[in-house]
Amino acid sequence: MALDANDLMMLKGMDSKEGLTPYEQYMVSYKQAKKPSGVAIAGLTVGVVGVVAGATAWIFGGMQASAKAGQAKEAAQSAKEIAAAQYQAALQLMNQQNANTNATLDRVIRGLERETDARVSGDVTLNQTITDTVSGSQQGTLTAQQQAELAASQATQQVMTQTYSDFVTGRASLNPTPVSLYSSPQPCNCPGCGCNG
Repeated sequence: MALDANDLMMLKGMDSKEGLTPYEQYMVSYKQAKKPSGVAIAGLTVGVVGVVAGATAWIFGGMQASAKAGQAKEAAQSAKEIAAAQYQAALQLMNQQNANTNATLDRVIRGLERETDARVSGDVTLNQTITDTVSGSQQGTLTAQQQAELAASQATQQVMTQTYSDFVTGRASLNPTPVSLYSSPQPCNCPGCGCNG
């Protein structure tokens, strides 16, 4: 089944709107594969015209045969040119479809690669988090503000721990400055001891 100019224009119009579905692409390829090539059409046409020209020359002979052969040659040449033009148009259409399909496949493949990379990196992060949680070796980085808050919290905790320890051990009840008891000298009340008293 050969594609004529109307079929080719219809296919080209379908391509410019939404493109061909995979089924339509298959059918176009199938029909074009069944279609004889431009050379075969031209050869068949030349053969048919040659047979007609030969029969005409045999019947009418001479000059008329020569004129008809020239016309047949021109007709065969025209048919060959039309077939070649149709073949080239169909070939260009197929090449454009292949290029569009390849571009679409490239976009899909790049998208899948990006998604796969994102999933793999997410899985690595998730696995690392699970491993760190199970092993107890989670690591992270703190901002300067978080580090300052952590240092203040640790200092407060240390003071609270020390204060609690002092209350439990009794050190909190002690005077922070050691004091020794002292009294001023008193006159001695002993008789004859020799003190000024």
